[in-house]
Amino acid sequence: MEWINTYFKMEEADYKALDNPQEYILDKGGRIVVALYKSEPVGVCALIKMEDPHYDYELAKMAVSPKAQGKSIGFLLGQTLIKKARELGVRNIYLESNTILKPAINLYYKLGFQKVVGHSTPYERCNIQMELKLNE
Repeated sequence: MEWINTYFKMEEADYKALDNPQEYILDKGGRIVVALYKSEPVGVCALIKMEDPHYDYELAKMAVSPKAQGKSIGFLLGQTLIKKARELGVRNIYLESNTILKPAINLYYKLGFQKVVGHSTPYERCNIQMELKLNE
């Protein structure tokens, strides 16, 4: 919530995932990873199962504490969930973001994501959609 409120505002879809991660993410086959730095949680990211004909999972809710940015933690979070997705046999991963978050967009490209268009989104703040094709 801290990260979202720094740049945007919380939306209904945010509350669903953040208020009920067990029900909304884990019980549906998703994963959540937390990055620790010196035993303190400093980053988080989720892989959320999608009910979508084009995408299997969404990479979502990636955030790294400002005090831990610049240490490749976001990259490691993304790599960890991409590896898990491959193990699960996932064909493709989707994500949504906003281009004002230049470091995040660069990170997604570094992880192998490519820009796509035309997918519906529940977020007002979303102005870029990306996908990563796996296991093809």
